[in-house]
Amino acid sequence: MKTLRLITALLLVGLALGVNAQVTRRSADDARKKDKKEAGVAITDRQQAFYEVKEPHDADLQWMKVIYRSIDLTKGKNAALYYPEIPNEDGANLYFIIMRLLAKNQLSVYEYLPDGREMFTDQYKVKVGELFDRFGIYYTEAKGSTEKNPLYEFEDADIRGNEVLCYYIIEKWEFDTRSNQMRPRVEALCPVLMQVDDFTGESMGYPMFWVKLNDIRPYMAQQYVFTDDDNNLARYSIDDFFKLNMYSGEIIKTKNLRNKPLKELFPDTAAYKHAQDSIERRLRSFNKDLWVPPLEELQARAEAEEKARAEAEAKLEESEEGAEHVDGDDAQPAEEKTTTRTTKRGSKSKSSKSSSSKAKEKKSKIKERKPKSSTQTVNTGIRSVRNRKR
Repeated sequence: MKTLRLITALLLVGLALGVNAQVTRRSADDARKKDKKEAGVAITDRQQAFYEVKEPHDADLQWMKVIYRSIDLTKGKNAALYYPEIPNEDGANLYFIIMRLLAKNQLSVYEYLPDGREMFTDQYKVKVGELFDRFGIYYTEAKGSTEKNPLYEFEDADIRGNEVLCYYIIEKWEFDTRSNQMRPRVEALCPVLMQVDDFTGESMGYPMFWVKLNDIRPYMAQQYVFTDDDNNLARYSIDDFFKLNMYSGEIIKTKNLRNKPLKELFPDTAAYKHAQDSIERRLRSFNKDLWVPPLEELQARAEAEEKARAEAEAKLEESEEGAEHVDGDDAQPAEEKTTTRTTKRGSKSKSSKSSSSKAKEKKSKIKERKPKSSTQTVNTGIRSVRNRKR
């Protein structure tokens, strides 16, 4: 009897320990999922090196252009960086990823200087607490926070992610002699907080900080986004979004000696737009202009140019003939105008045929017309001299 009681007691104790261990394991898993949701998976040095896009060596570069773009998150595919406004089961947008890494002291960001220059050095690193105070973000110090390793906590609604409607990016277009290709590479980005001015009612942009893209690539690679409303499968990560240049943004500045944006260099709206288009066109066609096209392509271009020229000449002749007809109608009396109008209506097809035939005859005459040879000009000159002597 005592043995049975002992066995029962041991079973009950084992069952209690098993349940307790299961509860502890479940709570640990929940805490791990919560940490993963808030700050992302811990990134090792190996993962960081794997996702890092290395800059080409200076010896391999022959040409480079530094472009500053403004990405509007309310237009086109750029909305993939904005939604969801508040983190949910689908994940978080780019701004929330950056801010959570800042709060966990896992990311370094740099000052956005007033003159627009970017300095990625320790001297210009931003202190997170000062950054939160500057932009009015409510926060509290997290457990385990120290002076050397400050940690912060905040509510998702307090960082005002819905007001970050724009990003500035630094884009480097580099021609690599190893691959003989011109390739764009995004070096850094800056979230811009858009707020409405109380006096003017206009939307004003406040750049917050610069963050190097290589520092957040491993975290961006874990967050997939929707790039198309027709396909509800998230096939691309935020890292792919920048690597494949799936964004669209207007050029606001190119690196220059005076460090001036395009708006200051081209104050006129039409000139500003023309400068943007010309820079974009030059960058897109750089690879194409490096090589001599094949003979078939050159012939196709020549034929297309000749066809366009012939169409332009035909349109010009038709417009001139129409102007002549209008002048002739004005010189005639009213009765004759009515008769000519009726005859024109009846012989519309004939007039069109005659005008086209005239255009063809004129074009053939132009082709057949040749300059006089030098011998003819010399002979005519000699003949005129002899006539004078006589």
